[in-house]
Amino acid sequence: MRVAIRVRPGASRTRVGGRYADRLVVAVTARAVDGAATQAALAAVADALGVRPRHVTLVAGATSRDKVVDVDDAVVDDGLRLRLDELLGG
Repeated sequence: MRVAIRVRPGASRTRVGGRYADRLVVAVTARAVDGAATQAALAAVADALGVRPRHVTLVAGATSRDKVVDVDDAVVDDGLRLRLDELLGG
């Protein structure tokens, strides 16, 4: 399952939730230096969806605030889809 995210690096705390256009907002405390914010965002998405970090991989946007991540289809179920909808504010 592909999820479009908008990363906000340098936040005061890590938080996943809300919508920016059609993307899930992921605020992380890490700065956008040497991929630290990207790695923190992947970990935050995994935690928010209740899956292991290894099940969330970056597909596109390594150097952009707008990224696309893939959640391993083996762990995707109706509960995970519902959680994603809740995080998007739906």
